[in-house]
Amino acid sequence: MDEFAEFVGARGPALWRAAWLLTGDRALAEDLLQTALTKSWPHFARVHRDGSFEAYVRRTLFTTYAGWRGRRWHGEVPTAELPDAGAQDSLPDPDLVEALGTLSPRQRAVLVLRYFEDLTEAETAALLGISTGSVKTHHSRALSALRSSPLLADTELADIEEAR
Repeated sequence: MDEFAEFVGARGPALWRAAWLLTGDRALAEDLLQTALTKSWPHFARVHRDGSFEAYVRRTLFTTYAGWRGRRWHGEVPTAELPDAGAQDSLPDPDLVEALGTLSPRQRAVLVLRYFEDLTEAETAALLGISTGSVKTHHSRALSALRSSPLLADTELADIEEAR
């Protein structure tokens, strides 16, 4: 249990950032990460031994996000008080997050994995359970959509592409 808590403490902010980039919403990102960690925790002892637990959690995070696509209710409950801001691990430009929100979930996941998680096409394909060719197609279509997005100036998109 202590090792799992250490893992969450050390890698939680980076995992939350990936979740936030996927959802575009702090509360949903926290829900997504919590769900992924809850699903992954029972397998910690087995997967942690070979050192691939973070990859296991990331795969769970992205597959859970993809499964939420058709979900109608996300568990939001209106409250009189706003919750605390939560983790704020070097947040990207809000316009970029809004523009990412206009993409399909698969396109968004591909861009987050390729540019913000710095995975290769093969690693992205393996994580999402799709072919490398499908990753390339989603990547190309997503960048094309972002290029024509009024939310982003060409220089901002060029900065994203150069970061790779």
